[in-house]
Amino acid sequence: MANFDFGTLFAALRGVPLDDSERSELRAWLATFDDTADAAAECIVLIEQAAVGRCCPRCGGTRSHRCGHASGLQRWRCLACGRSYNALSGTPLAHLRKKEHWLDYLQCLLDSRTVRASAEAVRVHRTTSFRWRHRMVVGFIHERAAQLAGVVEADETYLLESQKGSRTLTRPPRRRGGVASHRGIGRDHDCLLVACERDGAALDFHCGRGPVTGIELDECLGPVLAPATLLISDGAAAYRAFARRNGVSHEAINLRVGERARGAVHLNHVNGWHSRFKRWLVRFHGVASRYLSHYSGWRRVLDMGSLAAPDQ
Repeated sequence: MANFDFGTLFAALRGVPLDDSERSELRAWLATFDDTADAAAECIVLIEQAAVGRCCPRCGGTRSHRCGHASGLQRWRCLACGRSYNALSGTPLAHLRKKEHWLDYLQCLLDSRTVRASAEAVRVHRTTSFRWRHRMVVGFIHERAAQLAGVVEADETYLLESQKGSRTLTRPPRRRGGVASHRGIGRDHDCLLVACERDGAALDFHCGRGPVTGIELDECLGPVLAPATLLISDGAAAYRAFARRNGVSHEAINLRVGERARGAVHLNHVNGWHSRFKRWLVRFHGVASRYLSHYSGWRRVLDMGSLAAPDQ
C-alpha cells in the first residue's frame, strides 16, 4: 500500500474503471480503517480497566461523578476540588494521541527496537516515536523493588557523558567515538550504580558524574538495604565507610591485586548486569546523559520479565 493514495479512491468514486489489482488495493486500504478503530477501542478499554477506582490525581479525592467523554475516554469530576480528569490525567501518557498504535508500540519496546524502526513499524513520525518511548519508559523506572536483602552485590559502571540532542553544549563537541579529556574516571563520565540480590531483584541509580561518593551511597543504598544484608563490593573506601555508618555487614573484593572471587564472595552477578546493559545499549548509537536512567530502568524491567504486551 506504499504507492496507494487518496487519488485512487477519488477515481473510484468518480466511476473511473479500476483494474483488479487497484480494486484489491482499494479494499485493503478501506479495511485498515476498521482495524484502526478496533485497536483504538481495545486500547481505551484496557486503559479504563486499569484506572478503575482511581482517586482524583489533583487532590486525592475518592468521590466523583461522570462528566462526559473526551478523546474516547470517560471523564470524571471530583466532588472535592471540582476539577475533571480521565484515566490518563497525571500520568506520563496524558495528552498523547493515536491510542490505536500504543499496543503495537509497547511491543516495539519489548523488542528493544530503535526510534526509527519503531516509527516505521507502527506508522508514526520518528519524533512521535521518540516522545512515546520516553513517556512510556518513565513509567517503567518506577517499577522497582522496595528493598534488597540477603547477599547484595553493588558496583558502579561508567559511561562517557553525552549531550546528544542538546541545542547548546557546555563543552566543545566530540566526534563520534570520542574519548574523555583526561585519563581515568572523572567528570567526563556518568556513574551508574547497580545493586542486585543473588538471583533476585536489581536496582539502578544514576549518581551523576565522576566516582561514586559516600553521600551518594547513603542516598541510594541506605534506604533499600535490609538490616541483615551482606553487602559485597570492590575495595573502594566509600563502600567501607558506608557500611560502618549504616551498620551493614560488608565484604570487599580487592580488584587491584587481581582478586576476582573469594569463595561465595564475588561480583559476578552485578558485573554481568553491567555487561548485558552495555551490549544492549550499543543498538541505540549513543544515549544522552539526561536519559541514562530511562534506559537503565528499561533494561532492568526487561530483565525482570514484568513487562508484557496485553493479549490482542
